Amino acid sequence: MSRINTNIPALQATHRLIANQSDLTTRLERLSTGLRINRGKDDPAGLIASETLRNEIRGIEAALSNSQRAINVLSVAEGALNEVSSLLLDMQQLIVTSANDGAISDTELQANQLQIDSILESIDRIANTTQFGGDKLLNGEMAYTLSGVNSNNIVTVTTFGARLPDNASRSVQVEVTTSAQQALLSYTGATVSQNVSFELASESGLEVFSFASGTSIANIATAVNGATSLTGVTASATATTLTLTSTNYGTDAYISVKALDGDFIATQGSSTTDRGQNAGVLINGQSAFVKGKTASLRANGFDVVVDLTAAFATLAGSATTSFQITGGGAKFQIGPDVNTAGRVDIGIPSVSISNLGNNDVGYLNTVKSGGVNSVISKNYQTAEEILDEAISQTAIIRGRIGGLQKNQIESNVNSQRVALENVTAAESVIRDADYASEVSKMTRSQILVQSTTQILGLSNQLPQSVLSLLG
Repeated sequence: MSRINTNIPALQATHRLIANQSDLTTRLERLSTGLRINRGKDDPAGLIASETLRNEIRGIEAALSNSQRAINVLSVAEGALNEVSSLLLDMQQLIVTSANDGAISDTELQANQLQIDSILESIDRIANTTQFGGDKLLNGEMAYTLSGVNSNNIVTVTTFGARLPDNASRSVQVEVTTSAQQALLSYTGATVSQNVSFELASESGLEVFSFASGTSIANIATAVNGATSLTGVTASATATTLTLTSTNYGTDAYISVKALDGDFIATQGSSTTDRGQNAGVLINGQSAFVKGKTASLRANGFDVVVDLTAAFATLAGSATTSFQITGGGAKFQIGPDVNTAGRVDIGIPSVSISNLGNNDVGYLNTVKSGGVNSVISKNYQTAEEILDEAISQTAIIRGRIGGLQKNQIESNVNSQRVALENVTAAESVIRDADYASEVSKMTRSQILVQSTTQILGLSNQLPQSVLSLLG
């Protein structure tokens, strides 16, 4: 080396020293932060992929948190409904006890009514005070709001679930394709031509009737109608035809006449039976499950029960009606993305005593003191029918809540936890530092920095060799 103005070996050594020091700095940074990617230049493509996965992780974590909170809300509602169910069962015992009219005094009857009144007050209190985070759960605040329901066609609509777009409504169209029918048997003749005795039975009960020869069918109709509460059968008579009709609609409704003595509808010793027919109903073009004239549909987050009027359910072909679901319900965002696919909805109707029951038998508030169906008024059978309907309604609401919690929310929690585990693992592979590899590379960088430092020192001494040329 005979030049002193430019020391090429020193420049080369400096270049390598800077590179080795930069690499050592990178290793120290990764080991101190635990991350392989600390800024975009570390791995641009990896950073993009990592940020996408981090976004998914945050969404999944929020979904898990939301799911747990939804479970808490539903558990509060379920606990309150469980207490309502217990109160209704206690009330059932009181009504049956009160119906033992011949063995119970007026004082005991009044005491039972007082206890029934207390139970009804407790049910209303539970309905009006059960809340979570300030939101009432059982007073109808979480029920869906409807508009355009034609009372001539629909008695009641209960919506348990409907995925509504944000700030939008949903139209529901109900079409009757097959007429609902009652069970029906008939007898032709103005009178019975012989002594007859027959057993009249239906799904509600049975009664035996006996008539002398020559009894008019009008008198027979009067007798049958007098026992409708026992048999569930009504009768009507024209000049020459007696018609027996079940009070209920659908395949569960039937009328059976067994001729015990003489011929009446059936020949002596035999029986004749007729069954009703369920209506055929389409809800938004989909076949609904129908029991009598009550249609229900559960599909794709849509869960609705529609009780049709008899006049509408017995039409077919061109019988259509529609209404709007305008809002309401409880929305639970249990998916990682904000869309209808990641959301479950439920409508929780009011369980107040003015809402438990139905138009056919009456409502629970009529069983209170002064009500037409109180035990003091001795309408025991109607009171029990109302109570049976209330118990069934409460059980259905609990079942819907339980099904949503177990089959949708809790299963979602399990799947989201698996997703969180796998997505986090994928993000870790991209972004986290491999300590074993980084320590090894740091050791290499340390050695290279030390060696290049020494080499730079040697390179700086090389120009001194020209002094030997000066003598």
